[in-house]
Amino acid sequence: MGVQKLAVACSLLALCLATTGATTNPGFVVRITQAGLDYAHQQAIKFLEQELGQLKLQDISGDFRVLRVGRVHYEISRLYLRSFQLPHSSISLVPSVGLQVSISNAFAELDGHWRVKIYFIRDHGSFELKVENVYIKISLQLGSDALGKPTVDTSACSAHVSRVRVHFSGKLGWLYNLFHGAVESRFRKLLEKQVCESVAKSVRGKLQPYLQTLPGTRWGLLGGVRGSSSSCFPALRTGLNLVPTILRCHLPLAHLFASCSPVTAKIDARTGIDYSLVASPTATAQSLDVDLKGEFFSLAHRSAVPFSPLPLALPPDHSHMVYFGASSYFFSTAAFAYHASGALVFDITDAVIPKGVEFHLNTTTFSAFIPQLEKMYPNTPMKFRLSAPSAPFLSIGPQGLSLQPVVDVQAYAILPSSSPAPLFLLSLTGNVSAVIDVRSGHLVGSLNVGRIKFTLKQTNVGTFQVRQLQSLVNTIASSILLPRLNERLDQGFPLPLPDRIQLSKILVRFHQNFLLLGADVRYQPRGRR
Repeated sequence: MGVQKLAVACSLLALCLATTGATTNPGFVVRITQAGLDYAHQQAIKFLEQELGQLKLQDISGDFRVLRVGRVHYEISRLYLRSFQLPHSSISLVPSVGLQVSISNAFAELDGHWRVKIYFIRDHGSFELKVENVYIKISLQLGSDALGKPTVDTSACSAHVSRVRVHFSGKLGWLYNLFHGAVESRFRKLLEKQVCESVAKSVRGKLQPYLQTLPGTRWGLLGGVRGSSSSCFPALRTGLNLVPTILRCHLPLAHLFASCSPVTAKIDARTGIDYSLVASPTATAQSLDVDLKGEFFSLAHRSAVPFSPLPLALPPDHSHMVYFGASSYFFSTAAFAYHASGALVFDITDAVIPKGVEFHLNTTTFSAFIPQLEKMYPNTPMKFRLSAPSAPFLSIGPQGLSLQPVVDVQAYAILPSSSPAPLFLLSLTGNVSAVIDVRSGHLVGSLNVGRIKFTLKQTNVGTFQVRQLQSLVNTIASSILLPRLNERLDQGFPLPLPDRIQLSKILVRFHQNFLLLGADVRYQPRGRR
């Protein structure tokens, strides 16, 4: 039985890897232009200056033979870096590889203490050191792990210090000045080594976690087990040693399968959105493109979407710092998720009729169009239940975003001592268009409904002319249903932005099968408003 469970576990893990690693068209694309990279680089350089300014340089000691003096033992300690300035730097795209940061003419100043021993003579003092013409080149490799999380690492780093000047003070400071070349060489090698170590540490400890603040890319074990699935299952990263790994974890099969599932951005109580990467970021000569899954799903039960995203190619526009391409798949999965979660069911009673609407939802009102109602259920309150038999599919073209939903309207008589009595069932169709905008990092919108057409699908109150209900149905749709939907759409859905990024100069443009958003970005440090 244990072998059978292990085989099932291995199969589930293989399915997990196959599902998350399979290449597919993105539902959402983010493009960062050179202007966007330049801005990000400006912010990063400020941070890197602070990090390098906090370098803890190692103590230096050694022996040196001075002509006519003999063997000298020296110690240099308590090194204090006063500043590290990076006045000139740039970032460039390396096609098919990633990014490269080049820093030139950097300089630093530091203080320290020295001790010297010559035979039986000991002395100590302080010194000042100036480092000039520092050149640093950093290569960043961008990627994604087996679960679709963005990754960044330092693939190469080189630092070259062209000039080091040391001035020693103290009674025997002149001895150091005799062999300053050797001391400066030690400083140069030490600084070059620790600069690249600091860069690698900052990328791993600061930049990588910052990328994890993207909504929809934070992951973990579901089902009550906390932690990183990749830490419990290193095979997810390496693809090796599957059986020993599973045996070490000792997790139930449900938890093993749950490790595939992303802890995505929760939109509301019913739905979430998955912004995991479907491929590693692609660097071209003009931009950095990031392909995301861009899929909404029901929090209660995530099921496979019965349609696939079409290829999405953004136009060659680089006037903004960043562009977002939201495909028709992205919007249609939203409708699919809300339909699956039961959110597209609305009950309308007389209590929700706006005060300005001059009718009541009861059989007396509708008896003017359906005479049998008053006879069967005199002066009885009514209820309309609106539901979509299937999720509406949204289409996007140069003219905008539109859909043609089908809505069933089941009318009930609310009886005081029994279940509601079904009266009639209408089927409504109509053209719906959407207005899209961006506000506070969220995609917001509103719907406009055109002429509504409806037919009678079923009746328990005899036949009647449905055309006579046109004005009442239009009022219910425009005064009750539409405001509810637009209230939710006005709350918006989060765009894939890391923490503290604000958008400005928004461009909204519709293309065939996708919506293009362009914007400039601004980083808002903590504590500022």
